Amino acid sequence: MKIFKYIPKKLTFFFVGVLFLNLLSSCGMGKIWDPADARKVPANVNDRVKKNLEEGKGFSIAKSMDGGGATSYQFASSNPMWRASLEILDFLPLANVDYSGGIITTDWYNEGTASDESIKITVRFLTNEIRSDGLRIIVHKKRCNTQQNCSVKKIASTLEHELRVAILKKAVLFDKEFNKNKKKFKRQDLK
Repeated sequence: MKIFKYIPKKLTFFFVGVLFLNLLSSCGMGKIWDPADARKVPANVNDRVKKNLEEGKGFSIAKSMDGGGATSYQFASSNPMWRASLEILDFLPLANVDYSGGIITTDWYNEGTASDESIKITVRFLTNEIRSDGLRIIVHKKRCNTQQNCSVKKIASTLEHELRVAILKKAVLFDKEFNKNKKKFKRQDLK
């Protein structure tokens, strides 16, 4: 009978130990020795602190208590081309919006001027940089007859160029606003 009392205590201790080691290794604490390259790390403590603050590294107890240390990332807020494209195309119904794939596709849109014609616009992002060759705009035109037989064609129109220019102008404004409001991390006691 004593053996049954001894086994649960031993198993409990074993499982608590395994759980503790698992949590310890998942937090990155499993690396006890992580040598730094002396050529890349400044020798002076104040220089190291300044470098870490400029890179956004570090931990502040005051910030975490106030909630200021938590990251509040809003979807695609750091990509001005994406934000500008959504704002320029806001009058159109959107069919597909995929930030990770870098594509915005509108639904078929008819202005009401011609009841048998509608357009569809696709914006593909080739880079996150604000460049004219950083996005590709494709316009499709659908023409339907009275028997509802429709033909879809890719067209080259001035609308592509006008959209590209409008998106780039808006993206530049968003980027200027973002950089103006961007805060530099500084520590007052460093001199």
